[in-house]
Amino acid sequence: MNSRRIVITGTGAVCGAGRTIDSIWKTVLSGRSAVGSINQWDASRWPVGVAAEVPEKQIGTLVEDRRLQKMISRTDFFGLYAAGQAIESSGLLAQRDALDSSAAALFNDRSGVFAGSGGGTYRSTYDFFPLLSQSAGDMTAFGTDLETMVDPMWLLRQLPNNVLCHVGIRYGLRGTNACITNQCVGGAMAVIEAAAAIREGEADRAVAVGHDAPIEPETVLHYHNLGLLAHDALRPFDRSRSGTIFGEGAGAVVLETENFAKERGASVLGELLGSGCVTEGTGIVDVLPNGDGLARAIRLALDEAGLSPTEIGMIVAHGNGTRNSDASEAAALRQVFGRTLPPITSFKWAIGHTIAASATLDLAMTIKALQEGIAPGIGTLQELDSALAPLPVSSKPEQPRSKVALICSRGFGGMNVALLVQAANSPL
Repeated sequence: MNSRRIVITGTGAVCGAGRTIDSIWKTVLSGRSAVGSINQWDASRWPVGVAAEVPEKQIGTLVEDRRLQKMISRTDFFGLYAAGQAIESSGLLAQRDALDSSAAALFNDRSGVFAGSGGGTYRSTYDFFPLLSQSAGDMTAFGTDLETMVDPMWLLRQLPNNVLCHVGIRYGLRGTNACITNQCVGGAMAVIEAAAAIREGEADRAVAVGHDAPIEPETVLHYHNLGLLAHDALRPFDRSRSGTIFGEGAGAVVLETENFAKERGASVLGELLGSGCVTEGTGIVDVLPNGDGLARAIRLALDEAGLSPTEIGMIVAHGNGTRNSDASEAAALRQVFGRTLPPITSFKWAIGHTIAASATLDLAMTIKALQEGIAPGIGTLQELDSALAPLPVSSKPEQPRSKVALICSRGFGGMNVALLVQAANSPL
């Protein structure tokens, strides 16, 4: 069991369902999904034409600095915005501003930043397409015209650690840091690494953010060719589920030691109790039908937290809507919890699968759910797949049986991550 308690003092989020925790929560509770027609390009002839997009008119408002806007990519807008929300809501800045110069410098040196991203997308090469077409295979012509046809800011926009760097620059956070590119579990691992750094004494506080923008022509096409995308709705655990649907956005949390939070009189939202991370070692897109990897990750998290399965109040499933993943996830949950399964929910049906942002978005929304005492229903659930029964999922809201929640995150390469979080009963 952890000896150094890690609390959560700030959260932030943006996705197709809203740009605040409260607005996303209202969308989820209303049973509405942000999934709609793709507007970033003409997808009328694309095999899949739906996703959960952040409205284009909102993108530029997420980052105020116009010079910075020219130097970052779409996913960076989301990550910077969510991280900023979390930092500002935590009250850290007000505390630092009250310190003298030497104490403030030490504060900055002891403040870390951890970012999880999907590892880049095909959009990073699109700036070269006009030149490739014009040069018609003539590489001499391609090289000659490169400087005039490709924006010189191209490289800076595509750096995978932009969010990490610019969060540190904007807020003066100069402590330990890491940029993790591990597909769907990137955000979850950013949280785990941030907590580990705090426990090991490398930092007193850290912001962890996951961000991604996977809605682009080639990514949609390739996921479709793999048979992973649905054409209308994302239906976790439903008999008629047919695949996942992309979303975009970011989620962020501020973590700090309980002692530091107490010293500054912070309003504590929750506590990160434990985590587990394993790989099944099977293949890039394969999952073990028995859910072995996820079951082991959950047990590791329970062991670290010193909890038994019966103490878990609700489960936020990965619930990506693909037939194999949902089936193996259900098997893993039954394997760990047996007949003591608490209410199970998922947020992807409403906000889409945001890939590297999914776990941090789930974490931020889970804290809200625990505070409200509500396990939201899965709005697209029509009929539970009988092959997955018994499984306590519902289209209607239910009441968690405790203030502790399990969050599951899975990714390509057999990655499985479990997070355990507890909502605070009252501020410290």
